Amino acid sequence: MTPAIIVSMAMSKLDDSLFLNVDLDIYSKTDLQPLVDALGNKVIEMWVGRVRRTYEAHLEVTWEPRKTPSSTILRFCKLINTLPPAKRRLWNAAKSKSLDVGIEAPKRNRHFWSAVSPEAVSAAAEVGAQIAITIYGPMKVSKPKKKRAAPAK
Repeated sequence: MTPAIIVSMAMSKLDDSLFLNVDLDIYSKTDLQPLVDALGNKVIEMWVGRVRRTYEAHLEVTWEPRKTPSSTILRFCKLINTLPPAKRRLWNAAKSKSLDVGIEAPKRNRHFWSAVSPEAVSAAAEVGAQIAITIYGPMKVSKPKKKRAAPAK
């Protein structure tokens, strides 16, 4: 993609506030901790462990300025492509690998638009990961409760 196109696709403030992050969710028959350890301090472990007979790893990349769904997906794919061969085999053997784009639903009468670049889609396909989308309901802002006046006697 040419730089001019990337500049024209910059996200608005609305988009920036509604894109939350991309999580990498991995499910496998084998322990994923060695794979997560190989990714090092470039990922945040949200949870790694075993549920019944399936091992799971739920990760985020470390913070970056001006993150977008595409830039975060590309960052994960770059990390996967730099894995040593033994750890890459763990990745390849996993039964499910999802790059899950998290979005907060906009408030009523507002909209959200974003796109995943062809480069990010291609990179995800090359490492054998699917791209998923999770939309969370609008986050409620709690308002202080008004105190009721005591009933008149």
